[in-house]
Amino acid sequence: MAHAGAVVAAMAGVMAIMLHSSIHKIEEGHLAVYYRGGALLTSPNGPGYHIMMPFITSYRSVQTTLQTDEIKNVPCGTSGGVMIYFDRIEVVNMLVPTAVVDIVRNYTADYDKTLIFNKIHHELNQFCSVHTLQEVYIELFDIIDENLKTALQKDLNVMAPGLTIQDDETAGSTSISTAKENVADPEEAEKTRLLITAQTQKVVEKEAETERKKAIIEAQKVAQVAEIQFQQKVMEKETEKKISEIEGLVLLLYTALLKLTPEYLELMKYQAIAANSKIYFGQDIPNMFVDSSASRSPNGESAEQLEALSMREGLKKTSKL
Repeated sequence: MAHAGAVVAAMAGVMAIMLHSSIHKIEEGHLAVYYRGGALLTSPNGPGYHIMMPFITSYRSVQTTLQTDEIKNVPCGTSGGVMIYFDRIEVVNMLVPTAVVDIVRNYTADYDKTLIFNKIHHELNQFCSVHTLQEVYIELFDIIDENLKTALQKDLNVMAPGLTIQDDETAGSTSISTAKENVADPEEAEKTRLLITAQTQKVVEKEAETERKKAIIEAQKVAQVAEIQFQQKVMEKETEKKISEIEGLVLLLYTALLKLTPEYLELMKYQAIAANSKIYFGQDIPNMFVDSSASRSPNGESAEQLEALSMREGLKKTSKL
């Protein structure tokens, strides 16, 4: 019984190992090409999880989106025997999915080594071998990128249709070495070195001028920001002052409106009567007459009416403010 359990456990372990070896994941933007017994199969798979025969079938993931190949320290020998070393050349390329199987069959899954890396070395040396150091380093340096791109794409259209060069960038050379016994014209090499030194000096001066302008622009930006912030603070203070004035006017208006109540007008009426200096007494003590002409305006308006009119005029002036 124990022996049977051990056999089952062993079989389960083997099945788990085989399942683990057969399941694989392909990332987005890639295609999987399969090899069985060393032979390339013609059916690639796209992104996702897939199953293959363990230990017999293997796979390689091939990128089908934009990718950048970087070639470093590329030598370039000029017609005068001067060797230039380019620090870095970057080639942006893309492989269409329909061409994956054919290109992998002809150039393996590492097709970029044959079709891009080696071709860059070859084309760059072809260019340098027919130009002088001055032409390569100064006069024609700006067209090296376009020449490389054109030459690469021309060859790829024949050798590997479906692989396209999107862009390339050649970094400035980092060093120049001269083998005296192989230099056709040492004076030309020395003259070119002097020109290179002059060009380098101009570049340094230009960079310094650029840094100075950047510093000036940054200082101007800081000053403008400070001025804007100051103006904002001034406007905030002015706004607060106007709000305070409006609140005072509203309070004054509210106070004036409270005075127009019937009770207050009645009070003003009796105060006006009390302030009248002309009081006449008749023969009958309870009878008291007030000279109405003293409390009326020339237009016939009473004192309380004049007071009410005066308050209304004041309110109108206040509301206009």
